[in-house]
Amino acid sequence: MTVRRRDFLKLAGAVTLSGRLSRAWAADNASVYDLERFGNARILHMTDTHAQLQPVYFREPSVNLGIGAMQGKPPHLVGRAFLDRFGIRADSADAYAFTCLDFEKGAARFGKLGGFAHLKTLIDRLRGDVGSGRALLLDGGDLWQGTGQANATQGSDMVDAANLLGIEAMTGHWEFTYGEAALRKNLQRFKGEFLAQNVFLTEEAAFNDAKAFDAASGRVFKPSLVKEIGGHRVAVIGQAFPYVPIAHPKRFTPDWTFGIREEELQKLVDGLRNNDKADAVVLLSHNGMDVDLKLASRVRGIDVILGGHTHDAIPQPITVNNPGGVTLVTNAGSNGKFLGVLDLDLAKGKIGGVRYRLLPVFSELLKPDPAMQTLIDKSREPFATPDAEKIATADRLLYRRGNFNGTMDQLICHALRGELDAEIALSPGFRWGTSVMPGQPLTMQDVLAETAITYPETYVQSMTGSQLKDILEDVCDNLFNADPYYQQGGDMVRVGGMSYTCAPNDGAGKRISALKLDNGRAIEAGKSYKVAGWASVNERKGMPVWDVVVRHLRSGKHTDRRDTDVTLKGVDDNPGLNQE
Repeated sequence: MTVRRRDFLKLAGAVTLSGRLSRAWAADNASVYDLERFGNARILHMTDTHAQLQPVYFREPSVNLGIGAMQGKPPHLVGRAFLDRFGIRADSADAYAFTCLDFEKGAARFGKLGGFAHLKTLIDRLRGDVGSGRALLLDGGDLWQGTGQANATQGSDMVDAANLLGIEAMTGHWEFTYGEAALRKNLQRFKGEFLAQNVFLTEEAAFNDAKAFDAASGRVFKPSLVKEIGGHRVAVIGQAFPYVPIAHPKRFTPDWTFGIREEELQKLVDGLRNNDKADAVVLLSHNGMDVDLKLASRVRGIDVILGGHTHDAIPQPITVNNPGGVTLVTNAGSNGKFLGVLDLDLAKGKIGGVRYRLLPVFSELLKPDPAMQTLIDKSREPFATPDAEKIATADRLLYRRGNFNGTMDQLICHALRGELDAEIALSPGFRWGTSVMPGQPLTMQDVLAETAITYPETYVQSMTGSQLKDILEDVCDNLFNADPYYQQGGDMVRVGGMSYTCAPNDGAGKRISALKLDNGRAIEAGKSYKVAGWASVNERKGMPVWDVVVRHLRSGKHTDRRDTDVTLKGVDDNPGLNQE
């Protein structure tokens, strides 16, 4: 990962200019967070911050394909199609925040987004605008995981930040990968409520009297809460990620079962309406947006779904009809880039009106809260020196998010192949992981922001061409299944050392073809190949992936710069594919 001197000088000039542009833009947009008063209750929603305490760059996807009935519908819009659908002006700050268009140019002009010190300032402001007791802050999960610091502390650093931020309720996903003991230890310190209506004890765990919120039903965690806001009752139900034991090693949650749990959810909603006399019912969900849209059409009585998991930043709620009326479905992005503001006009037993805004959290426009910044700085002290060490310089924009290979994943795959002497590399299609601008130093903190999980071990094994195709088909069916309930989130497995053709609109087992090695030779079904990977759900003994990547970067070896190893078929007119 190197940069020529001529290119570096050009980049350095752009950085200097960006500082002037950002300051000028910030001065002209100081009032962007002055929201008009509406209604009598405010719910603030953040999700999928992935432990990013500091402001970040995060490039939104250029490929987010909707298949079948979801083609051309949110969240499966990118680039120009996204701007047109939501009425966002090209070359604006919102266009930079919500799309991949001119990302490097936008980054130089508008700067980083997020950061908990900046979020704290914004949240306190939005709470203060509506008065004491009229606002509720909710977190949709994936709060404790995503950095080396969070991984080392098993999320305890994020509990401190969440408490200072004032999060009153959250649900979970990656939180479960720290295991039950660490999860419960953190929850003892968390001042809010951890809600998950869809997590139950296994039969064996229930027989052995394993710990549960409600032993009679087997519910492991509190399912909901009712909060009085402005003299009205607002019910919040937690919906944790439904597929934890499938997407992650079962050993982390051996006593618990998950699932969407539609029937249990309907009973819970009915009870909150009829018995608890809730005026509004909100589902705090980590299902993923496509799942939430289907759920909203089938479960009656939910007013708003505040969604997460799939990292979709959707500026306006999607209205879904169901047997009981309508439900509004939202999704609030990731990495601390956005804060959802749901203003409700509550009446007896119903919502009279709704106003929703998804606000980009521009760090240039918000002064960091001193107390939160002090907490962040103190929590970082043990990690500051090793994490800040420069390992290399980014020779291009490094990003991950998108249905297929991103440049950050190409780097990881190249490192796996080179350092583990493999023909082919596979890397999971995680959606978390920040972006690194070209010409910027690549540090240990950056590497860990792409790899910090509790099962990071690498592996090398022999796989036949038939097995490789089966893996690609299986992940592809998860990503592009026409039934959202069979989608588990995440993107396509990333590949190195091989290429293939993908036809997302075709049926299961028929989407993947033309598998080839880098040298152009066809991958044969019955022939074996040496494959490297990481993050297996089965226990492994290999070196942590971050050490493999760091060793590769320090070696100074050339990294493959090809844009993609995937040829897409049958999606040329799909607005989930950026054509610019």
